[in-house]
Amino acid sequence: MSNLLYLLILLGVVALVLWRLPKIDLGHDRAFRRRRVLNWLPLGLTYAFLYMGRYNLTVSKSAFENLAGSGGGSMMGNDAFGVIFGIGTVVYGFSFLINGPLTDRFGGRFSILAGAAGATLANVCMGLVTWSLQASGVGHAFFARHFVWVFSLLYAVNMYFQSFGAVAIVKVNAAWFHVRERGVFGAIFGILISLGLYFAYDWGYLILNGLGLVWVFFVPAAVLALFWLLDIVFVRDSPGQAGLRDFDTADASSGDTGPRLGAVKVFRMMLSNPIIVTIALIEFCSGFLRQAIMQWFRTFAKQTDGVLGLMDGVVYEHWGLLLCVAGILGGMVAGVISDHLFQSRRGPVAALLYGVMLAGAVTLVFTYASPYVGWLVLIMSLAVIGVHGMLSGTASMDFGGQKNAGIAVGIIDGFVYLGTAAMSFTYAVVLPKERLDAAGRIIGPATDPVNWRPWPLAMVPLALVGLALAWRIRHAMPKGKAAH
Repeated sequence: MSNLLYLLILLGVVALVLWRLPKIDLGHDRAFRRRRVLNWLPLGLTYAFLYMGRYNLTVSKSAFENLAGSGGGSMMGNDAFGVIFGIGTVVYGFSFLINGPLTDRFGGRFSILAGAAGATLANVCMGLVTWSLQASGVGHAFFARHFVWVFSLLYAVNMYFQSFGAVAIVKVNAAWFHVRERGVFGAIFGILISLGLYFAYDWGYLILNGLGLVWVFFVPAAVLALFWLLDIVFVRDSPGQAGLRDFDTADASSGDTGPRLGAVKVFRMMLSNPIIVTIALIEFCSGFLRQAIMQWFRTFAKQTDGVLGLMDGVVYEHWGLLLCVAGILGGMVAGVISDHLFQSRRGPVAALLYGVMLAGAVTLVFTYASPYVGWLVLIMSLAVIGVHGMLSGTASMDFGGQKNAGIAVGIIDGFVYLGTAAMSFTYAVVLPKERLDAAGRIIGPATDPVNWRPWPLAMVPLALVGLALAWRIRHAMPKGKAAH
């Protein structure tokens, strides 16, 4: 409860800062602003709780890795986790081929409802498999022998439906936010991501320790089911559908009154746009770096605790809360300076934050076994979440436009998770393996910090490439048909 209080205080401070910033007058009246909040708040919280039903796999690893598998080793060791998470992220990355066009055709409201419903069912199934393994229920022997592939399948289904989330939130808000105020929306997007991480990690570990492993899957399913109902009631795809007046958002669809293009033609148009392609490649690097930190810091700290003692530190104990704080600050700083310092250009902000990422990655190579490693990776998380909010959450709708925001964000967010998959499979190979002794304690190469050097080393080239690409688009701004 104290963590939640600190978080609410921080959100209050952020809200005050955003409220006191000079307003960009776009003619929105108070009724419009109130209805817009009522639209994006349940939508955004659904997106945040999707994170809780996504990264609960990471939370469950800390329990599964102490359970003996059919071969006597850890049921979910570093290599098994890398395979399960990697397969799920590959599915997520390629889902945009289907979900982007579906979202542009049927709207973001349809997509958030589909995503929440599918993720709910997938989490229920993972919970039932976990219950069977713990209770020797129906299918126990089969699930124990084929744990990695059963969980890979269920997690892949979960990630397919999870992929509707980002597409939905960007598609809906593309109609509700003008280009000149989308930097602030990028800050909101970063805050929602950060809240999702807080729910996933701190609430997830609280559930794991208080209720048990199966509830790590059942509780997110229940929360998502509740927000599915709230989305039906409150979320609308555009101001016009909410009884208000639609307006020109001045993005890449501005002035385009022609018929909707076919999905194949839109894909070709997007993939021939050098700005969209560059943003997608930057976000590939972001996907690798973001998850290299979030998925592996606690595992590194736990497995090397006998040497480094990081599990007693503030960062390990409050990982979800501190990730949330870092993400909120990163998203707010990025959004505010984009709209108020760089005239709503996203590239300069991304380049600045990638410079922080590169400096952090290089420093981490030499300091990853020090007591300060947790604080360093939090600074890096601040930077990479700020980039992600700016590019996936904001630039995607700027350069895709209202009409094609679904496919644009699908391509960009797809590359985020292809980068995540590359990270996952890379670390499944290069990170040290753990073994269990007779008492179920972790032993072997994974307990020696020296064997973890590939963890920071793999981040450096991705940070360098991301910085170079972000610098290339520092002057980019969307141009609608009305501008030609």
